[in-house]
Amino acid sequence: MEITAARLTRSTKRERTAWYLYDFGNSAYAAVVLLAVYSAYFQGTVVGGARGTRLWGMALGIAMLTVAVTSPVLGAVADFSGAKKRFLLFYTSIACVFTALLFLVRGGDVLAGMALFIVAEIGYRSAQVFYNALLPEIAAPEEIGHVSGIGWAIGSAGGVVCLLIVLGLITAVGGQLVVRLSLVITALFFAVAAVPIFLWLPERARAQSLPAGETVLTVGFRRLAATFKDVRRFKQFVRFMIAFLVYNDGVIMALNFAAILGTVLFGISQQGLIIFIIIVQVTNIIGAYLFGWVADRFGVKDGLFASLVIMIGAVIGLFFNQTQIGFFVIGAVAGFAMAGLQSLSRTMVGKLTPPGQSAEFYGFFAVAGRSSSFIGPTVYGFLAAALARTFEAGGQAAALAEQSGLRYAIFAIAAFLVVGLVALLLVNEREGMKAAGGE
Repeated sequence: MEITAARLTRSTKRERTAWYLYDFGNSAYAAVVLLAVYSAYFQGTVVGGARGTRLWGMALGIAMLTVAVTSPVLGAVADFSGAKKRFLLFYTSIACVFTALLFLVRGGDVLAGMALFIVAEIGYRSAQVFYNALLPEIAAPEEIGHVSGIGWAIGSAGGVVCLLIVLGLITAVGGQLVVRLSLVITALFFAVAAVPIFLWLPERARAQSLPAGETVLTVGFRRLAATFKDVRRFKQFVRFMIAFLVYNDGVIMALNFAAILGTVLFGISQQGLIIFIIIVQVTNIIGAYLFGWVADRFGVKDGLFASLVIMIGAVIGLFFNQTQIGFFVIGAVAGFAMAGLQSLSRTMVGKLTPPGQSAEFYGFFAVAGRSSSFIGPTVYGFLAAALARTFEAGGQAAALAEQSGLRYAIFAIAAFLVVGLVALLLVNEREGMKAAGGE
């Protein structure tokens, strides 16, 4: 197949730079929209109270479920038609446009705030499927951990740069208008950084001829069905997907509720939240480089195991922490660990993926990721709200009950991480690589 040769073709420095720069841009979306600005703005200003936490989890869940349903088929279509970059352009455009439109959301605009965010999130998450699927085409199997780690580190740096711009504006000017304007700045930042990947990185896969009487969509479903039937050959991939689905729940819960936890439990201001996320992003850069080196030297599974142990420790520390300084320290540790978990997870998929099926297998990766992203935030949002009602019924004031609900729901994060760690121990990385033809 054409893609087999493509996987063995070394990419140029310019092509890799283009791939890295895309991460530089899309990490700005994650840092500003998901972590530091819009999540807290939506929960506190657009909605308010425990209801804001519940609706934020619901909005995330709807977006993730949509991506989980569509990604595998579209991934198979992209592999067959050599169209990963076209899908990437389509979904990146959606993410940028609807992120900019979040500027229109004001206090009380609950439906608009949810709807615009859901579409932006679908664009952002779907684009990642096709962006990640380009990784095995630009990196040989023995260097894929290193390349993925560099991409993750550069991406985290992009989040820091965008947050510094936003922090400067909020500190100098302040007010809700600047908070909303930061979402437009983020959209432009993402769009500009994404341009090189469409200009400099060629699509190495070539479109295959359509069988008589078929469309790319029917072929996509047929290829997907064939992969399901043949899944016994890739049992290590399946085991890893199960482990990833579980531990990624914990990671996504921690990420998507970090700003809310900081605001409600520790009284951190908008500027403080941005500084907190900058610290997380900086330690993310360090973790991405270090765990990329660990993956290439010792194996991806060992790096993931170490990341999970550190992350579990950070989450347990978060439950017992009572100070803002402690929250910042825990965030730094968690940022270091999450770099390993997220970067090495996509690295593992690249190692367990057969040549010619990268977008399809990264589509399955998206199903696991988005399913967990749907389950995790929804569970945390509803659990925190239910616990808050229980504490309030027990005599606590509403504000204190909301804090108690958020704090005790942290145990759900730890539970998902621990179960995911146990599931990861069942994965045989070397056997999976052999099945995929990578060794």
